[in-house]
Amino acid sequence: MKILDHLEEWLITFLMAGATLIIFVAVLHRYAAGWPIPGVQDWLLSINLGWAQELTIIMFVWMAKFGAAYGVRTGIHVGVDVLINRLDARWRAKFIIFGLAAGALFTFIVAWLGSTFVWDNGAHHFFLQLLGRPVGDIPEGPTTPDLEWPTWMVYSAIPLGTGLMCFRFLQVMVNFIRTGELPHHDHGHVDGLDEGKPEVDLNTFALDENLHPRPVAGDAAKKDTQP
Repeated sequence: MKILDHLEEWLITFLMAGATLIIFVAVLHRYAAGWPIPGVQDWLLSINLGWAQELTIIMFVWMAKFGAAYGVRTGIHVGVDVLINRLDARWRAKFIIFGLAAGALFTFIVAWLGSTFVWDNGAHHFFLQLLGRPVGDIPEGPTTPDLEWPTWMVYSAIPLGTGLMCFRFLQVMVNFIRTGELPHHDHGHVDGLDEGKPEVDLNTFALDENLHPRPVAGDAAKKDTQP
């Protein structure tokens, strides 16, 4: 499972970083190509980056689908559990298992329908051709406008990402049945930072400056007069 976890994280990181870099280069190219610099402007105009927007959209879609599966595994999805938390332990466990099973069922249906759509959209033709089998009347499928990639490859994010999300729901449900624990994400935690107690216990009331609050004179007088 650790290998799958790392592959999931590496894929999301690569897609996010790659899409951000492509957008940055495309925007910089667009503005720099408008500068009337002899030689440089002609060279920049000769570079075709019309595919950049389409590629970044595809990368963000794939990132969102696999990011949703990552969210199930780490417990970062938002949920309304006010009523669930007010139940006793037995009923709370039953509702949690029901919710996880419902999530697994829903994502399984989406992954199955997505697989059927991808298969009929050109994947069937591709794999028959790859295996050297006759394709007959099976359509080759459309391509994307700019990159001219087969659309079934782009739409594969639906069965792959949603299928992984279904697996994560089942993984969390099995772990909850065994241990009674759910994945929880601490939004205040930052990886790489030490959460230990600071070495210096700073007393802000003793600082000789006007940037921190200090006790009111009346409060200090009251403390002095108290027995």
